[in-house]
Amino acid sequence: MQVQNNKEEVPFAHYEEKFRALDPIESAKRCGVPFADGKFSVRLLGVTYQITWPDYAITADRDGAFGLSSLPCQTFLLRFLLEGRQAAPSSQFKTFREMPWGEMYIQPYTGRVLTRAAFTFGTKVAKFAAACEKMGAIRLPHGDAGYQFDFLGGYRMQIMVYAGDDEFPPSAQVLYSDNFESGFAAEDRVVAGDLLITSIKKEL
Repeated sequence: MQVQNNKEEVPFAHYEEKFRALDPIESAKRCGVPFADGKFSVRLLGVTYQITWPDYAITADRDGAFGLSSLPCQTFLLRFLLEGRQAAPSSQFKTFREMPWGEMYIQPYTGRVLTRAAFTFGTKVAKFAAACEKMGAIRLPHGDAGYQFDFLGGYRMQIMVYAGDDEFPPSAQVLYSDNFESGFAAEDRVVAGDLLITSIKKEL
């Protein structure tokens, strides 16, 4: 197969190959997800994905679920099954910068997550709120509109947007439950923010 998008397809192919060799029982126990009849069940942003092992295939309990057509999302799910772990108890939320290696990755994170969220949602706050409500998120009393999402298992995320005006551009903030520190590497936390924005944008 000719690779059309190296940035997405090469990493996916790499993890798909590693996925074939994993121990599914160990993976299910470590990640805290069901494995039965040759399939993992992983719930991401309100959608349950069925991932077949060892020959990779993915389906969802919702028609048109964004993960079905998103290689970055599928790569993220494969990385979770290969390297992730069940969420530890969480008591608070943190910014990306406050978590390990956050300072090192803050520049790509700001561009891919905060700036993108600000200019995607800050100019259409009402539509952003409607999309989050449609996804079953919990309304927060922060920002011009703020919502909390069950991201994956016990991992949660909050996103707040602030509309721009004549003096200030729109802005956004994303917070992670503090168990992300032990559950995901910094680069995966960047991807998590990117996936959250993409999934909300799909519902606008």
